[in-house]
Amino acid sequence: MSSDFEGYEQDFAVLTAEITSKIARVPRLPPDEKKQMVANVEKQLEEAKELLEQMDLEVREIPPQSRGMYSNRMRSYKQEMGKLETDFKRSRIAYSDEVRNELLGDDGNSSENQRAHLLDNTERLERSSRRLEAGYQIAVETEQIGQEMLENLSHDREKIQRARERLRETDANLGKSSRILTGMLRRFVLF
Repeated sequence: MSSDFEGYEQDFAVLTAEITSKIARVPRLPPDEKKQMVANVEKQLEEAKELLEQMDLEVREIPPQSRGMYSNRMRSYKQEMGKLETDFKRSRIAYSDEVRNELLGDDGNSSENQRAHLLDNTERLERSSRRLEAGYQIAVETEQIGQEMLENLSHDREKIQRARERLRETDANLGKSSRILTGMLRRFVLF
């Protein structure tokens, strides 16, 4: 199992390195190459998402006691994926602004504020999404802990009930022994 996960990890690392390199080159390319590079990066981002899904499925098959380490690694990979998508969006916004400016002959000063505002909003949304995801993870982990505690309490209850039953049996046996001894003592006194 972990060998599959590690293979996916290696593929993900190679793919994200390629994506990062291509995103950095997009602004410096001529227009026709930019269009092709943007399409290529979109395709590779989809491949990276599919790899993350495969890794997530592998993690779900791991027994709960050893799942923690892999879950932490998955969390960091998802954050890395989010950062790549943000960088790509910024690169695309810059690319689309260049194309628009070329077509309209606009110098781009008025759209600079809009673009900055959009980037700020996008970053806020992504931060909120990460917080929601972290909250969801905490809720899932809390639910698992609660379920384990309920199972432990159930086992403890069964042990207590068995011990109580043994005490009742012992009490009954002591009562019977007491009656027998009392009867023997009476017979002994009568003789």
